[in-house]
Amino acid sequence: MSRPVQARINLQHIEHNFSLARQCAPGARVMAVIKANAYGHGAAKVAHQLSRADAFGVASIEEAIELDEAGVEQPLVLLGGVFESEEWATIEQRGFQAVIHSRAQLQSFLDHPVAGATASFVIWLKLDTGMHRLGFTESEFIDAREYLRASGKVSEVIAMSHLACADEPEHSLTKSQTKQFTRVISHHGGAKSLANSAALLICPETHFDWVRPGIMLYGANPLSESLPESLLLHPAMTLTSRLVEVRAVAAGETIGYGAQWQAPRSSLIGTVAIGYGDGYPRHACAGTPVLVKGRRAPLVGRVSMDFITVDLSHISEARAGDEVELWGEGVAVEEVAASSGTISYELLTGVSHRVPRKYIGVG
Repeated sequence: MSRPVQARINLQHIEHNFSLARQCAPGARVMAVIKANAYGHGAAKVAHQLSRADAFGVASIEEAIELDEAGVEQPLVLLGGVFESEEWATIEQRGFQAVIHSRAQLQSFLDHPVAGATASFVIWLKLDTGMHRLGFTESEFIDAREYLRASGKVSEVIAMSHLACADEPEHSLTKSQTKQFTRVISHHGGAKSLANSAALLICPETHFDWVRPGIMLYGANPLSESLPESLLLHPAMTLTSRLVEVRAVAAGETIGYGAQWQAPRSSLIGTVAIGYGDGYPRHACAGTPVLVKGRRAPLVGRVSMDFITVDLSHISEARAGDEVELWGEGVAVEEVAASSGTISYELLTGVSHRVPRKYIGVG
């Protein structure tokens, strides 16, 4: 490997975070959400590590097929449902499970001719409780459930919904959604699922039969406030590169595209081999921290496609070749995201294919 950018993925940390999910919801089954290549961490690797998961959630049939062909044995749930009616044949053949969240999806399922004399689809039926993105209204949900049960194709209907504001602990919508979900499914008679990562950690009344941890598995805080020590998550990805040059610049000199940052004094500037072509956020503002020799150094100048520049004036011993941590154990990905006007989800899933993943803690 010539270019020094690397994402180190600690699979034991993902295992720890999964165990915390189990601990928080001991009576529920756990669907580990590994869509978008496990939020950038490598879906097949993560799935094989989480052998205790009861199911895995993916976004599309393509993601499910990739995991099926990688030998993943747990049920694979298509959280986005089907996008083409022809996908039902693949779902039936491979034993996938799918969400149905619209009348069009429901009709495509009912119209699907089963391959054999009987079929045993597992359907996750989504109720819209207030997010107003996907899902059936209350009356539509009840009708859809009856259509599914009468179809003769379904072995199980699992009721589900999705919380819009669980990351804000005091937001009233979470209680409202939970109350509506509880009321509508009170006579459902099957399994139920509501909790995402945030709700799993702090809203036990949302746990029901299945919980669906996603971002928390990768060690990023799903809440808008700090987690208590008892809920400490371990970051799974540490994104690193190296200094490729260290140079002195005089006071008044400018750095990078647009000459937007001007040295207020004689400064020591380090150039790091990382940029938006690797997934480092282009909109990271001046002052966004990186870690060099165990000490924080602020970003200066614009992020370019392949490089960033940092102020090393207080780390005079820094040299070309020194490792730089962009986020991970020493710099929380949430902090970098906040400095960039985005969220940790976008940064983790945005680490590009040209960044090699190195896995540690396998087993």
